[in-house]
Amino acid sequence: MLSVRFWGVRGSIPCPGPDTVIYGGNTTCLEIRADDRLLIADLGTGLRPLGDWLMANDLKKYGKIKADVFVTHTHWDHILGFPMFTPVYVRGTELRITGPVSFDNNNLKSIIETQMSYQYWPVTAGELAANIEYNQIKETTLDLGGGLSVTSKFLNHTILCLGYRFDYQGKSIALVFDHEPFRNLFSVNPADEDYDEDAAKEGEIAAAEENERIKNFMKGADIVVHDTQYLEEEYATHTGWGHATFKHAINAVNEADVKKLICFHHDPSRADSQLEQLEKKYTDSTTVKIIMAKEGMTLEA
Repeated sequence: MLSVRFWGVRGSIPCPGPDTVIYGGNTTCLEIRADDRLLIADLGTGLRPLGDWLMANDLKKYGKIKADVFVTHTHWDHILGFPMFTPVYVRGTELRITGPVSFDNNNLKSIIETQMSYQYWPVTAGELAANIEYNQIKETTLDLGGGLSVTSKFLNHTILCLGYRFDYQGKSIALVFDHEPFRNLFSVNPADEDYDEDAAKEGEIAAAEENERIKNFMKGADIVVHDTQYLEEEYATHTGWGHATFKHAINAVNEADVKKLICFHHDPSRADSQLEQLEKKYTDSTTVKIIMAKEGMTLEA
């Protein structure tokens, strides 16, 4: 069985309060299970309640906590739960943390562990009890054993960011966040001073090819968890911020023959009442099964 459970569904910043009680205010963290195999996607603030749950359940059942962790990218909302993840303070815990290569001289290990320096946190990374291994990757497919594999795909965000597709016993879950559609970065207006017809054509072709690669990455997936931070009217003033709209996500999964779309990475200003209305609106607009991501929700592929 391949399943996903949502522990954090928000983007940008945690947003606790009366307007986020139903869908939750923690930032991104998913628990994926391939039968008894534990996978974790992202280390946002949802990681803290996941850690508490693992201490009360996995530790008791298996005698230790062992997980493969996949980090999409290292923006704070995707890693700031790590210092509050109780299992890292427990001897015997084994974590293999995989994520994208960095665009500068910092590696994945140093970026995640820097937040555990005394300037920010009372316990340093060197004082952790867990056995932690770091693995930096680009686009690849990893065989995790037992018929489980994960494929990574570069997404369109403001830093290097990976989408992940988990395949197990004929079932698949794909994660596409933080991501916005690729677009032509060259001027397309002949009246502009920097307009170049050949460059404009090449830019259109390149953007279309990259968007097609994303669709192929999602092709036929049972579940796609996709970035839907913005409405169409909001995206006009947030182009280049690295997040998609509901409309784009729905169109993309339709073309990729996806079975279920999970709308994810909710804007921190999006209240529960708005998310409920949007779920109904977009459910009525397509034949794809649309579900608004909610903390505590578990889905089987």
